[in-house]
Amino acid sequence: MIKGRGASWNPQNRFESLEYVRDDETPLEDGEISPRTSFYRDPTRTIIVTNDSPDVGFEASINPYRGCEHGCIYCFARPTHEYLGLSAGLEFETKILVKEDAPLLLRDELNSPKWDPKLLVMSGVTDPYQPIERRLGLTRRCLEVLADFRNPVAIITKSHLVTRDIDVLSELAKYRAVRVFLSITTVDPHVANIMEPRAATPELRLAAVEALAAANIPVGVMVAPVIPAITEHEIPAILNAAKKAGARWAGFVMLRLPWAVAPLFEQWLIEHYPDRKDKVLNRVRDLRGGKLYDARWGVRGRGEGQYADNVEQLFDVTCRRLGLNEDDRELSTESFRRRTAQGTLFG
Repeated sequence: MIKGRGASWNPQNRFESLEYVRDDETPLEDGEISPRTSFYRDPTRTIIVTNDSPDVGFEASINPYRGCEHGCIYCFARPTHEYLGLSAGLEFETKILVKEDAPLLLRDELNSPKWDPKLLVMSGVTDPYQPIERRLGLTRRCLEVLADFRNPVAIITKSHLVTRDIDVLSELAKYRAVRVFLSITTVDPHVANIMEPRAATPELRLAAVEALAAANIPVGVMVAPVIPAITEHEIPAILNAAKKAGARWAGFVMLRLPWAVAPLFEQWLIEHYPDRKDKVLNRVRDLRGGKLYDARWGVRGRGEGQYADNVEQLFDVTCRRLGLNEDDRELSTESFRRRTAQGTLFG
């Protein structure tokens, strides 16, 4: 295991016939290695990505960063790094691509007559508030563009840094054009530390919920993912804490282990939960028809079978008891306006 990192190795890229072992890493006192985080310019010429999946609940998203330094071991987005010729392991969390032109590209795309105003999600893949955002501010500048156009946005993050942008989010809230979800997988700081090593602590995520709610910004939580035999029992505690902090909505997603995520997660279990490894993986197989992953739409986010039904029932009963998900107002595109390149925020 490597302190401060989720993955402890780089599995081979499934698209590559050769495997490279890099030596640009710094030795620690105990002989382990701690890879430095490197940042690279992503020269993409488009920023809005669309999808046709019925599972995700939105058609379009913005991802200012590719890869994520939070290092969550279970992250379903890890295999996206393989399309870049990189590994889904350590390289996913140590080699981050930055879309420096994201705010300008977003303004151009929203101004295009081809753009049909609709909900945009930040981020559909990796966290828009990962550590480098504190310095670069790409997510904030994209939000300023969205506020200028009054285009609705939903944010999913594990970072307290989202509270930095309460001023912009409040402007969007005037037009029913924003909703923020904090992803909370556990309220146990030890579990969070080894599972999501560079994400905000559970305490800080709940503090973010409280700060957003106090600012009248619609906020909810995602219990995502629910990890069998490790975090499933925390569902009531997470939802109770979220409701107390001011959350109005909640959702959940079961653990997904696509492609290289499966061996990475299995190694993580060996390192941190060797006594529970078989139990965890067997329950995942119970959800997935005997496999570690089932990519079918309508199934991959929930699973099937009695165990899946039990988890969903626990979640639903707790939400009803707490009064979560009672207000289901959709975000609005009614106030959308096209702007010139000279248009100013809040003008």
